[in-house]
Amino acid sequence: MMSNPDQGERVELSSAPATGALYRRAVTALLPGRRRSAGAGRPDVEAPLPRTELLLHGVTVDREHLAAYDRVCGFRLTDALPATYPHVLAFPLAMRLMTAPDFPFPLLGLVHVANRISLLRPVDAGETLDLAVRTADARPHARGRQFDVLATASVNGEPVWHDVSTYLRKEPTPTAVERHEPGDRPTPPAATGQWRVTPQVGTDYARVSGDRNPIHTSRLGARLLGYPRPIAHGMWSKARCLAALEGRLPEAFTVEVSFKRPIRLPGAVNFHATPAWDFALHDPDSGAPHLVGSLS
Repeated sequence: MMSNPDQGERVELSSAPATGALYRRAVTALLPGRRRSAGAGRPDVEAPLPRTELLLHGVTVDREHLAAYDRVCGFRLTDALPATYPHVLAFPLAMRLMTAPDFPFPLLGLVHVANRISLLRPVDAGETLDLAVRTADARPHARGRQFDVLATASVNGEPVWHDVSTYLRKEPTPTAVERHEPGDRPTPPAATGQWRVTPQVGTDYARVSGDRNPIHTSRLGARLLGYPRPIAHGMWSKARCLAALEGRLPEAFTVEVSFKRPIRLPGAVNFHATPAWDFALHDPDSGAPHLVGSLS
């Protein structure tokens, strides 16, 4: 364990945390009569984020796991890591931070609203990675408060990958909810492809990513958290879009997306991409956007 007066505490882990156990703690903490504990958040949501950075050195890629991830997301089976793959390696560290007793927001109920990944160079499955994850920039939002989870992967001290995931904690606000009339929504572009998204996408991606949030895998869990049926993981939808662009992607790039509306399972989505590297997912019937992204 190390500390820096400017950066806060840096904690070196010996292994990746088990996300299943962390989710169980978060669920248990929300049951009636349970004392607030890890993953339940503190009553004071104005409290600052913990100034802790988690480090995990010597992370190696299991090629069978990589192949399973590639299949679920639609990537080709190669030794080159998809830009979204290190996110699943760093996710257990993010979970550890967001279920800590001093974390100010309940884990369950957080909404993943945006993600930005910078792949600084191609990363091979044979390389050993060092991961660093921390939270930052808690700030007001029209619908509550939001914050970022920052992750970096390095090889021999050289950063090769950066990730910023933005989460929203919805809270009642005195301001009126913004309303959109049907005419406010622009007509979506013509689809370049349509994908059927089955409930198996939720369970398969949960298995390879460690993100076992019940809103993705359980009809009951989804209903308890305000969704009529399970929804697809946002990071699966981002990965699936990049898989559709595979073969045309540059060796180094930044790709950012905003998650607009959840993709209910089962369902269908229209995919659209432009030569200028803008892409999106829309509902085939209503035209409502699920995801809007760009690559540079």
